[in-house]
This record gives sequence, structure tokens and C-alpha cells, in this order.
Amino acid sequence: MKQTIARVMVMCCLAFSLAAWAQSGSMGQDNMKNDNMKSDTMGKKAMSITGKISDDGKMFVSDKDSKSWTITNPEAVKGHEGHHVTVKAHVDASKGEIHVMSLKMVSAMKDNMKNDNMSH
Repeated sequence: MKQTIARVMVMCCLAFSLAAWAQSGSMGQDNMKNDNMKSDTMGKKAMSITGKISDDGKMFVSDKDSKSWTITNPEAVKGHEGHHVTVKAHVDASKGEIHVMSLKMVSAMKDNMKNDNMSH
């Protein structure tokens, strides 16, 4: 009888240990996946940039340095093709790409003031 109880206890310990090991192994993979996702987004800084969206909505040209950026999600700028805007976007400088999170039209008054300052 004592041997049977001892065997059951050993089997339970092994079963619980095996379950814990299996669970920790899958969690480790999830953690690695999350770490990779974090490193992907960490390389892309969220920033505001003012410039013009191309007529086809696939490129963005910055006012500051005239740098051209590929828009990775052109559906986010649909309806603003050819417009002067300020975008809030995740920037991947190594690939020359931006992922637009939001956009605001630059007011015509600001454009006029900028043009007046350049002509003086």
C-alpha cells in the first residue's frame, strides 16, 4: 500500500513538473516574439513631419530637408494626395519609409506666411 501511494505521488510530481515545463517553454517563445516586435517598433521613431504628399499618395516630401519618404500605408493619406500636411508617423530612416498614424492639413494662412517670408 505504501509503495502504491509513493508511486502515485511520484507520478503526480512528474505530471506537474512536465506541465510547468511545457507552459514555460511556450511562454518563452511568446516572450521572444514580443521582444522581436518591440525591436521592430523601437527602430521607428514616432514624430511629426510637415511636408507634401505626392499626387499618387505613395510618397511624402519633407519641408525641412526635402527628403522623400515612402508611405507604407497609403490608405491613411487617401484624399490628401498633393496636399501640404503635417503627419505623425513612425519613421524608419534606414528604409526611407514612414507609417502614417495621423495627419493634419497645414492651414493656408501658414503657407502664405511662409511664402511671404521667402520672398522678402
